[in-house]
Amino acid sequence: MMRIGHGFDVHAFGPGDHVILGGEKISHTAGLIAHSDGDVVLHAVCDALLGAAGLGDIGKHFPDTDASYADADSRGLLRQVAALLDSQQWQAINVDITIVAQQPKVAPHTEAMQAHIASDLGLEPQAINVKATTTEKLGYIGREEGIACHAVVLLAAQADKEA
Repeated sequence: MMRIGHGFDVHAFGPGDHVILGGEKISHTAGLIAHSDGDVVLHAVCDALLGAAGLGDIGKHFPDTDASYADADSRGLLRQVAALLDSQQWQAINVDITIVAQQPKVAPHTEAMQAHIASDLGLEPQAINVKATTTEKLGYIGREEGIACHAVVLLAAQADKEA
């Protein structure tokens, strides 16, 4: 059995000198406002994985009302989601990610993001695709008010581990 999941996340810019996208720290003139580290890429991936498995969303598992997740490293959250999927007999097959940002430029960092995500999900790097687009200066993204991300994943049911 296979399932597809879609995730979306967005965060507004605020004070700071960097953003974290796909687990990669990128210098920028602003940070992202969030309860955790604001990694819209990994948040969208977590939502896609959880959705495909029918396990809710990132807010259900890591609520922003829980102080223990303040400034949380989103790579740790992704690893927890991967462990949950494994316990439910699901395995990610591939992940396709689209970052929507006017700034900062993402292309120089996509290979590092790909490597981080692949490592955290126990996949080969070629199973992760990271790309970016702008909104041609339209809307809140185009006005450089924040960053958004879409992620799509394919899950497959694992064979019986004891077989």
